[in-house]
Amino acid sequence: MRLIFAGTPDFSAASLEALLSSDHQVLAVLTQPDRPAGRGQKVQESPVKQCARAAQLPLLQPHSLNDPDLMASLAKWPAEVWVVVAYGKILPPALLTLAPFGAVNVHASLLPRWRGAAPIQRALLAGDRETGISLMQMEAGLDTGPILLQHSCPIESRETGRSLHDRLAKLGADTLIEGLDQLEYLQRHARPQPIPGVTYADKIRKEEAEIRWESSATEIDRKIRTFVTGPVARTWSGAGMLHLWEAEIEEKPLSSVKDQPGTLCHLDHSGITVVCGEGRLRVTRLQRAGGKILSVREFLRGNAMEVGQKWGKA
Repeated sequence: MRLIFAGTPDFSAASLEALLSSDHQVLAVLTQPDRPAGRGQKVQESPVKQCARAAQLPLLQPHSLNDPDLMASLAKWPAEVWVVVAYGKILPPALLTLAPFGAVNVHASLLPRWRGAAPIQRALLAGDRETGISLMQMEAGLDTGPILLQHSCPIESRETGRSLHDRLAKLGADTLIEGLDQLEYLQRHARPQPIPGVTYADKIRKEEAEIRWESSATEIDRKIRTFVTGPVARTWSGAGMLHLWEAEIEEKPLSSVKDQPGTLCHLDHSGITVVCGEGRLRVTRLQRAGGKILSVREFLRGNAMEVGQKWGKA
């Protein structure tokens, strides 16, 4: 099929690369404008832009999708369908109906669960055991359109935000190609989303990454694993901030003495064990703000820690 592709991050680039290796024809690509990113806040091109440029595809980076000049530009490409994968902006109704087959969206959840901006992170934080990919016919509502095709994906016990993202990006690309190959049939048999089971994956806020040690070790462990792709889980230690990259739930029996949540109750070169509201967590990789990511063995060489010290805000 002839198509226009709209996407921005790594997750989208996987689908664009799959399209370029398929029998489908990408006529043009839309992606978000270049923006500052990283510690140096240097202006960076999106992964989709880099992929489109490498393939020498026509590229548009509109600041507004309601610009009349954009509609005139798009008219140059007789697309049969629009493909949208984590573009980052809501498409106006005029664009949803511009192509004969409308617009389809690759969404990283089993809709109607986790509609919205952060389905991968919300599934992990909630402790879901399964997620997946939904290929959806787009309409004006937020991820409310009928389902064309779905494939499930188990969430492993030690899954991280990065590992789940990468598996879903690959599954999303495969699902997209499968769906486009039989799009006319799938549109005739599209399934409306059921109302029961609707949940929303709100955008992740930076303050969510701060550890509250009154939570259970299970909840904190999920947060650390989820936020390895940003914002990294963090806690206060004295006057400074620590970023926590890796941890595991401590399975050893609890002592009869109950320390306050956030108290360091054991430390050695293999880990720093912290008391939680329920259970204990052993931190194994961490980072001073602005420093390198280190194993506990490396970290303790240059950072004094002692049993009884307390992490978290006073």
